Amino acid sequence: MPRLRVHGFSLSLDGYTAGPDQSLTDPIGVGAGPLHEWLRATKTFRARFGKDGGEQGTDDAIAAASDAGVGATIMGRNMFGPMRGPWADDSWTGWWGGDPPFHHPVFVLTNHPRAPIALRGGTTFHFVRDGIESALAQAFAAADGLDVRIGGGASTIRQYLTAGLVDELHLVIAPVLLGSGERLFADTSGVQNGYECVELVTSRAVAHVQLARRRE
Repeated sequence: MPRLRVHGFSLSLDGYTAGPDQSLTDPIGVGAGPLHEWLRATKTFRARFGKDGGEQGTDDAIAAASDAGVGATIMGRNMFGPMRGPWADDSWTGWWGGDPPFHHPVFVLTNHPRAPIALRGGTTFHFVRDGIESALAQAFAAADGLDVRIGGGASTIRQYLTAGLVDELHLVIAPVLLGSGERLFADTSGVQNGYECVELVTSRAVAHVQLARRRE
């Protein structure tokens, strides 16, 4: 049965998934770059952007698994770009250039209308204004029997968690302290009771924690 899952979502030891003051020069906020060093070092990540080399092993295998069986992605507007309010024009098409690494439909949560954007490699961004359930229904339909992944950010994942819609949650704990920014588990009291840890794997760089819906 298709699942809604989060895969490879990084957070700091003190629970932050992004730093403050997101901008064009700091896409994930000031000081948050070290959260994703484990991923950038992998062979899988480098290959996605046409680069040679990269590390293999635990982190690389997990990075490769993030795309396995996924037919659509959901993300919040903050993950798509740093702008706020109505779309000023159609010039911004995401952080990833003309050939984003998704290669399937992506559904962006927003309050403001915008026409879909079709880019190279099979990625089309669809902008959803009528809530998380509508985005999820559209994503499952587009995935055609495959899983749907929530790419982020933290606010979007929290909404699906508190609605009880996330089937699997793979978190990457990076050994850094940010001190401020956005927390994944802010205002999610009670959510933890619905999940159990099914796997814990460590590498030289990070700890990988796999959570799944608690069995009855």
